[in-house]
Formats: sequence, structure tokens, C-alpha cells
Amino acid sequence: MYFKNQQYIKRYRMELDLRRWQHPRIGLPMDYRLVGWNPSLVACHAEVKYQSFRGEIDAEVFPCLGEYEGCHKLMIEIGNKDGFVPEATWLAEYVGAGQRKSEYCGTIQAVRTQRGLASIQNIGVAPLHRGRGIGTALILAALMGLDYTGILRVRLEVTAENRGAIDLYRRLGFRTIRTLYKTVELAPVAPSG
Repeated sequence: MYFKNQQYIKRYRMELDLRRWQHPRIGLPMDYRLVGWNPSLVACHAEVKYQSFRGEIDAEVFPCLGEYEGCHKLMIEIGNKDGFVPEATWLAEYVGAGQRKSEYCGTIQAVRTQRGLASIQNIGVAPLHRGRGIGTALILAALMGLDYTGILRVRLEVTAENRGAIDLYRRLGFRTIRTLYKTVELAPVAPSG
């Protein structure tokens, strides 16, 4: 076996100026609701993060997203950051099968990175719940929470191959401000022959 050293993954840093942002109404399908931050929900955020990212390109870029333990550790780290913004951290919950069979299906968090600037972290929607406006609702709720806490600008990063997410962010007012390349270590490859 030999190693192909690394691959470069193209990513975009996008930004939204909340001073120019209009607060749209958050719309969710009737079988869904948003649940605000509570430290007792760390494991729920981690499970949704894992369900959302495993097998996806972002789990290649950030391997911790491809394992439940990595997602749990990441959620604890985010929640413990000095700039963690609870008002911008949400879970989406599907309640269509009744409260006893409800399930969390979307997650978003935000961290203040400097005065007036915050970064949205790991927007994830579990595969069976995609295409229903859950991601849009999570982002809008996070933006409203950030605006409420005095944040002026919001950033996020997205892998260039994730066209659906990029289109969503643009529709919500985010603009690309920088192109980045993330180095990814590749797994060993057996020589052919």
C-alpha cells in the first residue's frame, strides 16, 4: 500500500450583514418545531449532527463529523467556547408521529468570534427530513438570535460541492467573501496491478 498524500477541498467563506437584513417570518411544516438551547440537549445535537454529516463530503473534510463520538466532543467544545451564543443554537424536532415518537432532525450553533462578528457552525438536517425548509428555519432562527445579541455580521463556511447549501445561503442574503482550500489526508490506496 502507498499513500496519496492529500487532496485539497474547495470551500467558500460566506458572510451576511445583519444591519441590512430583513427579518423574514420563520416557516416550518406543521409537524416540526424548533427547540432552543439547553445544555441537557448536547447528546441530541451530537446525534443529529452525526446523522446529518456521516457519509457526506463534510465528513471527509472534518472526520469528526463522520463519527458520533466526534460529533459529541465537537458539541461539548462548541458549548464551552467563550463566544458560544445559546440564542442562536437550535434543534429541529419532528413531532408528526406524536410526542412519544418525536425525533430531533436538525441542528445549528453559533459562536461569537470577535466583537460584532459570529460564525454559524455545522448546520445539519438528517437526510429523511431534507427538502422541507428545516435548514432555512434553523438558519433564520439563528440569525434572529444573533441579531438580538448585537451581532452585526455573520459568517459560515461551506464546501464548494454542496451546491444546495450554497444556493440556500445566497437566497438568505449571504455573499461569498473568500475562497479557501482545506487539506484532507487521504486513506491508503492499494497499488493497482
